[in-house]
Amino acid sequence: MADLSFYVSPLSEEIREEGRVQGRAEGRAENILIVLGARRLDVSHAAREKITACRDPELLRRWLLRSAVVATAEEIFDGDAPSEQ
Repeated sequence: MADLSFYVSPLSEEIREEGRVQGRAEGRAENILIVLGARRLDVSHAAREKITACRDPELLRRWLLRSAVVATAEEIFDGDAPSEQ
């Protein structure tokens, strides 16, 4: 019989949680781009890279909320300290 203890170990749970966090971040980044696109706002390559590279769920949440009301895509970054981006 195979040893399945790894699948219930703290390490495997940590790996699964990291995957869930990464998946949520990727989904939120995609949602930001969808909202900006639906609003027909141009998204520069640099802005797209910044959005998709971000892994901070709270920062992505703020950007998502801002994406619904800004006049330009770059405005979603306004007010965030450089260390947060």
